[in-house]
Amino acid sequence: METAATGSADLEVQMERSFGGLGVEVDRKIPCIDLHNFDQRRNQIDDAIWQASVEVGFFQVTNHGIGAADVDRAFAHAASFFALDSPDKEAVARPANSNSGWESMTQKRPSTGTLDQKESYQITTSRMDELSLWPEPGLVPNFQDGLSAFEQANWALAMRLLGCFARKLGFDQDFFSVAHDPASDGYQATLRLLHYFALTPDESATGLWRAGAHTDYDCLTLLHQRPGQRGLQVCPGADADPETRGDAPLAWTSVEPTDGTITCNIGDMLKRWSDDQLKSTLHRVRTPTVDEDLGARYSIAFFAQANREAMIQGPEKRYEPISAADYLQQRIDANFVA
Repeated sequence: METAATGSADLEVQMERSFGGLGVEVDRKIPCIDLHNFDQRRNQIDDAIWQASVEVGFFQVTNHGIGAADVDRAFAHAASFFALDSPDKEAVARPANSNSGWESMTQKRPSTGTLDQKESYQITTSRMDELSLWPEPGLVPNFQDGLSAFEQANWALAMRLLGCFARKLGFDQDFFSVAHDPASDGYQATLRLLHYFALTPDESATGLWRAGAHTDYDCLTLLHQRPGQRGLQVCPGADADPETRGDAPLAWTSVEPTDGTITCNIGDMLKRWSDDQLKSTLHRVRTPTVDEDLGARYSIAFFAQANREAMIQGPEKRYEPISAADYLQQRIDANFVA
């Protein structure tokens, strides 16, 4: 039987199915927010992040506290892992109905109906030992310890940013930190290493997507990119809503990767938790054209996904409550092939 919570969760998937096609490219300003002296400037930063999230859903942060050397090491670990022989990666393959482990060409977006041209390795620290999803020690030196530390650094930053939203929504300041408690057996936040495959000129002309148009299904995503490895595009807010754009094509804006900058976007969980005040922004990774760099692209995303036991409901109770476990499972089922 479909409950009100289940039906409303399906709306995101139904919306995503309408987001295919090439669209057009336009210039927009993606807000960039400096986090220096965070505690002293908290009210100013709260206002800037809230405005960016209400109007666009995407923003970038600088002076965020995650060091450049730590980011470089994480990308080096990712490249070393993806360079492993297939049997070594297959040994830590993502189990069915799970959001952890390695996968390759298994993510099929509702917007495209085709497989994303990439592989990924997802780290959910509460599940890795239980499911034996860490690669064998020695295959990639310091892989587990290094990426576990990087995951925690991203968690700390995400909780600082989510605290801004908690204050604006009238929740306790630590509301989202409690809902994403790493000590819980139900911890679901995930660090995702991504490798988009290098292409031949013929492959670049196929019309396939490195990552089809989608919204994220977490609360907040932190994305690390490599300068020069382009492709991320966004279509924010009302511009993606079929009711407001009518028959107009989707208008996409490229987000340039720069050193020291982390790109952040609101996910569907937080959109729901805010009673739709915050925008869960549509984005994709386009395939380069034949006159662009066709080499591999790497990125690392941290998804702040609330603990399984957390109940998602906004202060105005616009939607029936749904557990984060049920919500996340519905989105996984809709986005991965069996």
